[in-house]
Amino acid sequence: MAGFRLIRRRKVWVPTLYGWLALTALTVALVLTAGRLIHPFLSPNAPVAGARLLVVEGWLSTKALDQAIDAYRQGKYQQIVTTGGPAVTRPDLAIEASYAELAARYLQSQGLEEVKITAVPAPASAQDRTFLSAVMVRRWIAAQGLKYDALNLFSEGTHARRSHRLYRAALGPEVEIGILAAHPSGYDPARWWQTSTGAKAVIGETIGWLWTVCCFRPPQVGSHEELWAVPSSGKKRPKQNSSPQQTP
Repeated sequence: MAGFRLIRRRKVWVPTLYGWLALTALTVALVLTAGRLIHPFLSPNAPVAGARLLVVEGWLSTKALDQAIDAYRQGKYQQIVTTGGPAVTRPDLAIEASYAELAARYLQSQGLEEVKITAVPAPASAQDRTFLSAVMVRRWIAAQGLKYDALNLFSEGTHARRSHRLYRAALGPEVEIGILAAHPSGYDPARWWQTSTGAKAVIGETIGWLWTVCCFRPPQVGSHEELWAVPSSGKKRPKQNSSPQQTP
């Protein structure tokens, strides 16, 4: 069979030496540009003017919480809500201690004693913890009969964009959500690649944000999947107050 062949000759265009140099230079330029732009992309600062509620993620470092205090004083907020699931158990902490409660206590101890601060803890979660915290904020707002058409979320550096996206997914289009990102204290954002701390923060959060964009789809509101969580113990969690509870 003259027409039956297993192989055939084809022409292939390949770069010349100068072509390879040009491609290499372009790749390096793109990598350097992306390296300089990725940190401000992951840590945006776009607050909603006039928002009356400031939501602070409770797992933040004390240095970041200090920046949250500055953000509160610079705004015209009526209330602060702290979020977060169960904290790492320590002998000096209550069994039911959560990052939300610990953050509320810290904020009040730093000169905000007269400010209305409410801890809205989330249970231990088998899914995205930030999303579940956002769901708990939405349920708390509804349970209190409050009306918030806007709020500002305070998060940590490169985690801010992912948190912002998940809060928008949980609270829906009815609530405009602004974002405030704490300035990192362990590295220079303009040269994040020069330290392991900066590299871990940027690379890890880039992967986390990409996963959120491509793979995470918010479950139906009120469904079992939306509240898919495992209680930290058999005891009931204490009711929420406007001030954090005291550690026994």
